[in-house]
Amino acid sequence: MTPELPELQEILIRSEEGAPASWDFEPTAGIVILLPTGDRGAIASTPWGDFLTRTLSRYPETENPVHFSTPGGGRAAAVSVSEATTPFKALTLARKVIGPLLAEHPSELTVISFLNDDLSAGAMGEALLAAVHAGLFQLPRISGTPQKPKTLETIHFYGSGFKHADFKHVEATAEGNNLARWLTHLPGNYLTPGIYRDLAESLAKKEDWEAHFYDRDELEQLGAGAFLSVVEASPVRDAGILHLKYRPNGAGDKPFALVGKGICFDTGGSNLKVGGSMLGMHGDMQGSAVALGAFLAITRLKLSQPVDCWLALAENHIGSRAVKCNDVITALDGTTIELINTDAEGRMVLSDTLALVSRSKPRAIIDYATLTGAVVAALGQRMAGAITNRRDWVEPIIQAGEGCGERVWPFPYEDDYDEDLESKVADTLQCRTAGPGDHIYAARLLGRFVEKDIGWIHVDMASSGTHKGGLAHIPTDLQGFGVRFGVAWFEKLIKE
Repeated sequence: MTPELPELQEILIRSEEGAPASWDFEPTAGIVILLPTGDRGAIASTPWGDFLTRTLSRYPETENPVHFSTPGGGRAAAVSVSEATTPFKALTLARKVIGPLLAEHPSELTVISFLNDDLSAGAMGEALLAAVHAGLFQLPRISGTPQKPKTLETIHFYGSGFKHADFKHVEATAEGNNLARWLTHLPGNYLTPGIYRDLAESLAKKEDWEAHFYDRDELEQLGAGAFLSVVEASPVRDAGILHLKYRPNGAGDKPFALVGKGICFDTGGSNLKVGGSMLGMHGDMQGSAVALGAFLAITRLKLSQPVDCWLALAENHIGSRAVKCNDVITALDGTTIELINTDAEGRMVLSDTLALVSRSKPRAIIDYATLTGAVVAALGQRMAGAITNRRDWVEPIIQAGEGCGERVWPFPYEDDYDEDLESKVADTLQCRTAGPGDHIYAARLLGRFVEKDIGWIHVDMASSGTHKGGLAHIPTDLQGFGVRFGVAWFEKLIKE
């Protein structure tokens, strides 16, 4: 059974520069009032002046936002916004505002800004819309009882600052994020590599993307031994690498490239996962879902430059044909790799995928993967790790993450780490047998397959794939982290 791909809920957005003429809002409307931090005086002259002053006086200014019932029986939130609020904090605040309001199933939202800084108002408008789309979206549920959809027809924005808001950009990245979360949430038997391919190719037809699937036969002809080592025990020959192309009219011939690890289920292989560590491994394809989500967002935004998306789709099974520790395999570019841990399969499928991507001479590459526990130990679960082969990209990567609200923190990429990956029988070890820093060693292996003249960022999402209670504007544990960052990074490169 092939699931049906989700679509972004349509919301009518209206924007006016002044305050609403009447404050006799329908009880089914949700109200958001934006106030400068430390200044509640602006509300005194509104039709609700006395009511709001009394209501907010009961709460300390440190409580933000404040939710309350309106005089007409609806629900509202008063939000204090600092001019120095970062995108991440704005998105986090927006989630806290929107969640309780959406729980009341409003038919419309009215956002009224009393902020003195128009740019802050525009940023909060974007954050609120992002939180609305994330909050309305429902993750797939396999049940005979259909889910009751959350509905919101209209958002009215009042205030001069909303002219600075790019709502189209918000909607594009929201649709990409929703797609990434939806795919990652699907159970493993509802998203095998074959089903995943069908879904992506059906989307390609709809979006007018070019598509080519490197199946196992073609990968064998290419000598992609690293990828194929992971799927030796797979009972179905549905694994492969899906290549999608976005080609806008008049664009150049040197594309950007998105790459994603798409392990639809990971048993660990011969190094079998034990205890409860196999739970949730249907989500080990989240990197590919984020790559595809970013690719969809780029298409919606009609990015001026060509972009490719490469999805490494496979399952890591256990069986009589499964590869073993100390086996030596030969990757697509001829590099020999001694296997140390078959549960480090992500770097194997990505190695051959990156080698294949490099042949197309892209302008720049981002690869996404839920790759290592080491990056979780290093960063926790509030931001992703990044490693790049361009030293001068380190600070711009941080800035791009901060600017879009998906924070990414770089780690070193120094060649002396390769000394610890020396093998006695092959060109390199797959990974170390023990010791810290596995996220760095994984990147050193992957970097062998990226040609030196191609700028590359490896995003290890294991630290940001899930966060209990949500993160930024996303209200679910599952984040779909990386769509906004990928779009922001390519937009940044285009401007250079």
